[in-house]
Amino acid sequence: MTTVIPIKPAGKVKITPENKCSFCKGSTCCTYLTHQIDTPRSMEDFDMLLWQISHANTQAYKDSDGWFLLVNNRCLHLAPDGRCGIYHDRPQICRDHSNDECEFDGPCGEGDFDLFFPTYESLLKFCRKKFKRWDERLKATPENKTKVKKKKARKK
Repeated sequence: MTTVIPIKPAGKVKITPENKCSFCKGSTCCTYLTHQIDTPRSMEDFDMLLWQISHANTQAYKDSDGWFLLVNNRCLHLAPDGRCGIYHDRPQICRDHSNDECEFDGPCGEGDFDLFFPTYESLLKFCRKKFKRWDERLKATPENKTKVKKKKARKK
């Protein structure tokens, strides 16, 4: 998750919010998206979160603003030179993006999150610790009870 962006301003140019993006060589803010989700509370909620982070390049985290999905996937409109290929027609969320606190100022790392789940396995470990009966959740579903009854009936 930690990305280091080489920062080498030419000469003694003062970096300001207005020119900061022109010095960024990684266009890191355009290589992922975050989506705030409802706070997971139940086993069902965490089971859904496990499904979500089972998808390629998807992680989850909790910080002071809440719970988020982190999808590490480059914007389709990012040009080879790191600039936006649809700058004048870009979505509003891109227009509203602030570079006040961006990766240019320093890489984001696990220490920036209250909880960070980079993999399915890390979230599964958390779920097993949080819910003592986590592994029993699947045994109790009506679908599984029906399967057990059918197996018993076949044995007779």
